[in-house]
Amino acid sequence: MDEVADLDGLLMPWLKQYIPQYADLVYTGIALLLIVVISVAIHWLLHRVVITWVGGRARQQRRVWRRAFFERKLFSRLALMLQGIIIYIQAGLWLEPGSFLLPLVQTLAHIWILIYSLLSLYSLLDALLDIYRRKPAMYNFPIRGLFQSAKLIASVFIGLLIVSALIGKSPLILLSGLGAMTAVLMLVFKDPILGLVAGIQLSANDMLAVGDWLEMPKYGADGDVIDIGLTTVKVRNWDKTITTIPTYALISDSFKNWRGMSTSGGRRIKRSIFIDSTSVRFLQTADIEKLKKSRLLARYLEDKLHELQEYNRQQQADLTSLVNGRRLTNIGTFRAYLKALLESHPYIHQEMTLMVRQLEATPHGVPIEIYAFTNTTKWLEYEAIQGDIFDHILAVLGEFDLRLHQTPSGYDMRALTTHSRP
Repeated sequence: MDEVADLDGLLMPWLKQYIPQYADLVYTGIALLLIVVISVAIHWLLHRVVITWVGGRARQQRRVWRRAFFERKLFSRLALMLQGIIIYIQAGLWLEPGSFLLPLVQTLAHIWILIYSLLSLYSLLDALLDIYRRKPAMYNFPIRGLFQSAKLIASVFIGLLIVSALIGKSPLILLSGLGAMTAVLMLVFKDPILGLVAGIQLSANDMLAVGDWLEMPKYGADGDVIDIGLTTVKVRNWDKTITTIPTYALISDSFKNWRGMSTSGGRRIKRSIFIDSTSVRFLQTADIEKLKKSRLLARYLEDKLHELQEYNRQQQADLTSLVNGRRLTNIGTFRAYLKALLESHPYIHQEMTLMVRQLEATPHGVPIEIYAFTNTTKWLEYEAIQGDIFDHILAVLGEFDLRLHQTPSGYDMRALTTHSRP
């Protein structure tokens, strides 16, 4: 206040002597001009000198936190907040206490300080998010949702302070009135609150992380998780579309996370072919001799024939009738061939479940199912391996005198009509 008295004592007598009618107005204009000049000078010093120097040092050094703080404009926003504080102080120094401009300038400066304090907090949280995302330990933690929650709480708090500054009342008065607005606030912020709780549960139970393959047919989601936010989870589908799912829906509804498959090192093949049941029969001696030429079947046939001969000898079975004794069938030998094929395949995981099984017969034929795992989880490689295996299976069926069941097509009907003509 001494500075105000000194400025008033120097200028006002001179102004009242020469322009008595406009002395107060000119004094106020000079004070405002002084505030503007000092503010512009400080702005130039902070932004053109200090921040430029700090930015140059941040780009030269490899420390992640310095680059993150600068790239998120933390220092620029802190400088603008500091400028608001300086304007607030200057208004109290240069403007007269009774001037109508003093509360106006100080109120605007106060709001300026609050806004850039909030923006500085945003920059700090964004910079910390960039830093933590580089740490493997924080990769599966939904820290973005937590930071969004902090931003939301800070925004509400700063909003209350701004309103209290505009109406000139204590923020405690506004806070005391929030009790009656609890139901309204719960309704307005229902999704953020549910999202925050869901994010904590997803993290605590390790249910979902960025990069996981998520499948949720209810929302049309089938692809990689690219973002876990406070209220939504973004999924990039395989057709490159983006699906957004409410975060709390991942807790209330069921979804499939393929992370276990990705980390296991193997991807499951579970597919059946349907054999025409009328093509199933016992193998004859000529059939056995032909199949013995197969490298994958030679050992199996020798062992199996020896086992059957011993069994039939012990049972004294009369083999002149097909209903007596045990014999090799073409479909059973085919299953043994498929199992040997998978066990010798270079791209089938041998440490995981591997089997070839016959399922219950259906009107479409006898299902022979392959259940195995590839030794890669990459989608393109997996499809290529699976395709090669079943290409070979379809081509080799004829060697066992088996037929694939197929519903008659128009071509079959035309061929039947042609052959039936006299």
